[in-house]
Amino acid sequence: MPFEFEKLDLGLILIKPKVFPDNRGYFKEIFKESDFQKIGIPKPLQVNISYSKKGVVRGLHYQIPPKEQGKIVTVIKGKILDVALDIRKNSKTFGKYVSVELSEENHYMLWIHPGFAHGFQALEDSIVLYFVTNNEYSLQHERCIHYSIIDWPIKDIIVSEKDSKCPILDKAEIFEL
Repeated sequence: MPFEFEKLDLGLILIKPKVFPDNRGYFKEIFKESDFQKIGIPKPLQVNISYSKKGVVRGLHYQIPPKEQGKIVTVIKGKILDVALDIRKNSKTFGKYVSVELSEENHYMLWIHPGFAHGFQALEDSIVLYFVTNNEYSLQHERCIHYSIIDWPIKDIIVSEKDSKCPILDKAEIFEL
């Protein structure tokens, strides 16, 4: 199997693809439906890419039911601190989060299932690829939580006007289990 799947806290999964380096560079698979299906990760319905300068925080974003989304996140270039915040109202881990460093060097990917808000901070200029599962993007179901709930490593944060206006967790529309 070209992937190692490591279960993290809160039910998240760190995906470590097998990388085949040689004198030309490297080759790796980043999605294989049969392998991902075995551990319960649905097939992607949408693929997104973002470029962020060092210090940028994007998030914390999610979609409410019935248009909830899962995400497989990986870094093509650079390095990020990727964060998934449990927003499932009746969960024992509500309000807790997991953070993982994803980079072009470690090749890691993070599976974030529905019921979590997602965000990241670019630790250097970075290109991030997202495979979105369960549902495509829906503007009317998009929600966010203010990024200040996370202790970001770079304190000089760059954030969009939209993300700066997100509500704090206590005021956000959260996931019903």
